[in-house]
Amino acid sequence: MTHHLLSMATATPPHAITQHDSAQLAFELLPPSKPDPRSLAALYRTTRIRSRGSVLLEQADDTGSQQSFFLPAMSADDRGPTTRARMTQYEAEAPLLAEIVATAALEQAGMLAADVGHLVTCSCTGFSNPGIDLALMQRLNLSAHVSRTHVGFMGCHGGFNAMRVASGLAAADPKAVVLTVAVELCSLHFQYSNQGDQLVANAIFADGASAVVGANGPRALAASAPSWILSHQASAVLPDSADCMSWSVGDNGFAMRLSPRVPQVIAGHLAPFVDTTLARCGLTRHDVGSWAVHPGGPRVLSCVEEALALPAESLRVSRDVLTEHGNMSSATIFFILERLRRQAAPLPCVALAFGPGLTCELALFTDAPPPAA
Repeated sequence: MTHHLLSMATATPPHAITQHDSAQLAFELLPPSKPDPRSLAALYRTTRIRSRGSVLLEQADDTGSQQSFFLPAMSADDRGPTTRARMTQYEAEAPLLAEIVATAALEQAGMLAADVGHLVTCSCTGFSNPGIDLALMQRLNLSAHVSRTHVGFMGCHGGFNAMRVASGLAAADPKAVVLTVAVELCSLHFQYSNQGDQLVANAIFADGASAVVGANGPRALAASAPSWILSHQASAVLPDSADCMSWSVGDNGFAMRLSPRVPQVIAGHLAPFVDTTLARCGLTRHDVGSWAVHPGGPRVLSCVEEALALPAESLRVSRDVLTEHGNMSSATIFFILERLRRQAAPLPCVALAFGPGLTCELALFTDAPPPAA
């Protein structure tokens, strides 16, 4: 596997809400049996998140961030907007954010819309058909003959599967440019629930989008900027973990289930998976120059750090992205990779993410193709 990443771009909605204001808004929206406001504010503080972007925010001023999509629950049975209403909002907002990052990524790579041969899209926060892939084709004026593949409803590790698809397309068509776009509007799925895992999900998820331009063969060699090379990927479903994380479609949005066992399960199985994968590439943990770990939350980052015995500051960029933007599901890993790439972080770089399954995904980035087998 060799897939040259020629450019990366990220974007968040125009408006963001501070975590303090977000806790206050959540308290106003929840049903009458809501938690104590001090307890809710404490929960939001433990996320270590400072602010989160949302396409639902209409303005931000001295009175706080304003939105009108979610209204305070009128009764204990009020669960907020229907899934249909949330999907209508997704159809209106997702293509715009996707277009912004796709345009930026193409410009950074020095590519034109006419250069794109394959389009890979990724999202788990909305459904429509025709979807964001076709909307992007029209907005970017891509050729009607561009192949489209959508990676949907996979969760926080979905971006890794999108990279896997892009890499396979580039390998099969070395002359082509592959555009990969992940867009997630998690704020559409705020849950009017007092269940602990739902409160946590309300407190950590946010909106964002990312795009990557990749190529192999002549296109990669002709690139003006140095590229990171996706050299290897691996996946593992961790044992006895199917009940740890889920993302289900309900009548009032998508409900996230997060078991408190997630960090424990990851800690118990991560090191063997990482070590075995690196060994296949002739590497050990000591050879890794930088780490990009999807910030499912502060505890996940801490357990990864401890399980892999990583040096202090190894996950600083992952923590910074969580603090500044929250968890943007599949798009988040590209925010981390983009920063590391911009900072000229040392390679090889190992990226990790976790999703329903409980699934662990790993991607290895190098500055040169792996030696022939």
